[in-house]
Amino acid sequence: MSKKATIYRMVTPKHLCPWGIKALDLLRRAGFEIEDRHLESEEANQAYKEEQGVSETPQIYIEGERLGGYDDLREYLGKGPDPSEGKTYQTIVAVFSVSFAMAAATASAADGPFSWIGLLEKFVAFSMCVLGILKLQDLKSFATGFVQYDLIAQRFVPYASLYAFVEAGAGALMIGHIASLFVAPLVLLLSSVGAISVFKAVYLEKRDLNCACVGGGSKVPLGFVSLTENLMMMAMAVWMFLKALG
Repeated sequence: MSKKATIYRMVTPKHLCPWGIKALDLLRRAGFEIEDRHLESEEANQAYKEEQGVSETPQIYIEGERLGGYDDLREYLGKGPDPSEGKTYQTIVAVFSVSFAMAAATASAADGPFSWIGLLEKFVAFSMCVLGILKLQDLKSFATGFVQYDLIAQRFVPYASLYAFVEAGAGALMIGHIASLFVAPLVLLLSSVGAISVFKAVYLEKRDLNCACVGGGSKVPLGFVSLTENLMMMAMAVWMFLKALG
């Protein structure tokens, strides 16, 4: 016989509580017999919280005993904190995985024999474009994170916003091997400063920071991945410059 659960969650024409939906899904997948109680207005939601002495909804009851909210339900089911909380490499893994897939598809579709060098060129260039887009979606938030560790941005704050445009633009030019004699040295300079900045902040000063590489509000920890990104850009810049020289 399955356990019975009751959930009180906010469901109105203008608002459908996402935590309520997620809690309901957890209960269903755990095999509970569910009584789904809707709080159908802001007033009803507020009145319920005041009556029950709680600060949030949804609220879950198991066999008539109040368990608590969504986080309490996750703990009760042995699932730990919500995956969205805390530091994570999920965004950077997604960026590099999709960029590599795009590069592989492009290299495979190109005329002539398959080239691993060509694949790596496209991978780094596509990664730069995607990372640039993530920065550009909220320049102010990115700049706030970037100035905390970048050595140039700390001395010239507008550089933080400019960097996002340079990274995205340089990546696009590198895809087409355009103006490499100009673009490659610029990328080498900026990525070298970036690598030094990350190394100084993380490995010398031992600061616990989030990486602004994937944009503002990032939960990616500043460290090895951030340093690797800059080293990849440095290697790409040197290669493209030498290749342009012939």
